[in-house]
Amino acid sequence: MAKIQLLVPDIGDFDSVDVIEVLIQEGDQIQLDDSVLTLESDKATMEVPATHGGKVSNLQAKVGDKVAKGTYICDLEVAESSEATSGSETAKQDDEKAVAPAPKQDTSAAAPVEVAPKLHEQTHSSNVGLPIASSVANTPKPVNRQSSGAVYHATPAVRAFARVLGVELTQVAGSGNKGRILKSDIEAFVKSVMQSGGARADAASGGSGIPAVPTIDFAQFGSIEEIELSRIKKISGKHLATAWLNIPHVTQFDECDITDLEHFRKDMKSQAEKAGVKLTPLVFIMKAVVAGLKAFPNFNASLSPDGQKLIRKSYFNIGIAVDTPNGLVVPVVRDVDQKSIFELSRDLMELSAKARDGKLSPKDLSGGCFSISSLGGIGGTQFTPIVNAPEVAIMGVSKAAMQPVWDGAAFQPRLMMPFSVSYDHRVIDGAEGVRFTQFVGQHLADIRQLLL
Repeated sequence: MAKIQLLVPDIGDFDSVDVIEVLIQEGDQIQLDDSVLTLESDKATMEVPATHGGKVSNLQAKVGDKVAKGTYICDLEVAESSEATSGSETAKQDDEKAVAPAPKQDTSAAAPVEVAPKLHEQTHSSNVGLPIASSVANTPKPVNRQSSGAVYHATPAVRAFARVLGVELTQVAGSGNKGRILKSDIEAFVKSVMQSGGARADAASGGSGIPAVPTIDFAQFGSIEEIELSRIKKISGKHLATAWLNIPHVTQFDECDITDLEHFRKDMKSQAEKAGVKLTPLVFIMKAVVAGLKAFPNFNASLSPDGQKLIRKSYFNIGIAVDTPNGLVVPVVRDVDQKSIFELSRDLMELSAKARDGKLSPKDLSGGCFSISSLGGIGGTQFTPIVNAPEVAIMGVSKAAMQPVWDGAAFQPRLMMPFSVSYDHRVIDGAEGVRFTQFVGQHLADIRQLLL
């Protein structure tokens, strides 16, 4: 028998991820692709499958651990004939200089093998949250976060201490080895803030001076029930609050005549069914929005972190807000300009199903240029969507309704769709905003223009 070490694979832009489930036990006989761990980050849950079959031994991973790439999971006892299959994986790890912690109570050599993760959706398409340091006990040596470009370096205990006191670690100078922040550094920071009358605290918060919502004991007025928010709502809530506080929003309201579009969509229903897709007005809206992004490139852009440059994008990826049992998520449909309405319909069906099942990957939630939030299937007349930073604009679609429209000689019944576009006023001014909504509305009123 030979032993192979299973290690945590490359899990993207995360220095540590929580282990929320251990799906194996010592002595289990597992097969190729059996899931061994479930990891959870701010963006996704990830199942880690086995790349070899074998008997589990020396299992070290446990619920609550924080793991990173190369963290040791367990040994797999495999037949000698399987040992050769791990050679290429071992060479790959050597090239990447992956370090596996020494397993407990086992001195035999084992060829390390990384396993590929299966990804599942967890939250809004935001890139919110700073990486946190790994607390895995058997990691051979701590990673110097500052040498990797991190803004601070501190142990989990120090981070917890800072959270209790409400201290932002980016404002604290570390006096420990290689700039590590110590508990005494936080105490000194708090003391200096108190002595300066809170001036440094205001500076650390950007000088916003926003007062906290008062704490009220609602039970004094009657019976209450406390319900924990879903993880998606907790994380997306922070992202939305950040976007609302940092982006000067303006919302332009408009409406367009989609009578002809709706006739065409119904005429295409049988062809869509043969293609195995459901044709909705949303795919036509996506096409009209892309035409608008090409005509008004400031809408297909992001501000640089210092706010001094505009980064225009030459690709057209559209985020679509999807309502799920756990909260709102915004998967991204890529290359909308290059796809037909049937292809876009298929993409929407697949992403919506993955969103409802909680199986969106981080890739599915990233790379958006512009977002669309459609409430037309529910109702309402107008609403003001919040810009999905770092994008600079978002479209809100409301329920279409038949209205009498004057054609110059008589009133005609027309299907009118109200919509709105919220945008970052630092990038887009009012005149450009209304030109954009007019342009999109005209293309939806006459979809033949999308062919030009």
